[in-house]
Amino acid sequence: MFNALKTLTKYWFLEGFDLFKKLGMSTMMSLCDLLEMENIDKGQIIQINDRDQRCIFFLKQGTVKIVDTKSDTLKYVVQKGNIFGELSLYDKQAGIEEQAIALEHCIVCYIEADMMEELMQKHKSLKNGVLKIYGIRIKRLERRLQDLIYKQSDKRIFEFVVSYLDEFGEKQDGRIVAKNLLSHKDIAHLTNTSRQTVNNILSKLRKDKRIDYDSKTISMPIS
Repeated sequence: MFNALKTLTKYWFLEGFDLFKKLGMSTMMSLCDLLEMENIDKGQIIQINDRDQRCIFFLKQGTVKIVDTKSDTLKYVVQKGNIFGELSLYDKQAGIEEQAIALEHCIVCYIEADMMEELMQKHKSLKNGVLKIYGIRIKRLERRLQDLIYKQSDKRIFEFVVSYLDEFGEKQDGRIVAKNLLSHKDIAHLTNTSRQTVNNILSKLRKDKRIDYDSKTISMPIS
């Protein structure tokens, strides 16, 4: 009875993921038997991969940031309903150099990469879905490089705020509002600027009433 309840809980967990929408219920239930579930406290480090085990994570609740362990720089942010750790499917060594840090309380399920690879070989929709996610991350990296070449720092920072609100925000009383989960250092890494530059630009944007923020939220008017 307990094992059946755990499987149903994992099934509920995966139902919200676009990645699994084309899988049948029997396949989903089989997948659930392979998954481990875990609650992650805010600030806790999730070692995505080590030399003995590679895992793919599914984020049901919360937000995590993915950090390059060699340079201690922020690579990207993952919100609920998405996966992380998929890089190890394509580059085993690169996966070792990443870790995830919970920006708030999170619930994750995870599966060993070898098992995930077997499932992707059996189910084309799953393979295509993971490739799409990986492709989107590559495109975002390419866009950041293009922005570095062609755009001034103030424009890069403002466009990052717009993009962040678009991805993580909700409409409230004529504004788009999101949790303020990133430090100025994090934003500096994502925009290839300095923390002081981020502080100066955000302060100016707030003074000009183009955005507003405090320790809990960041927002801007809906145009």
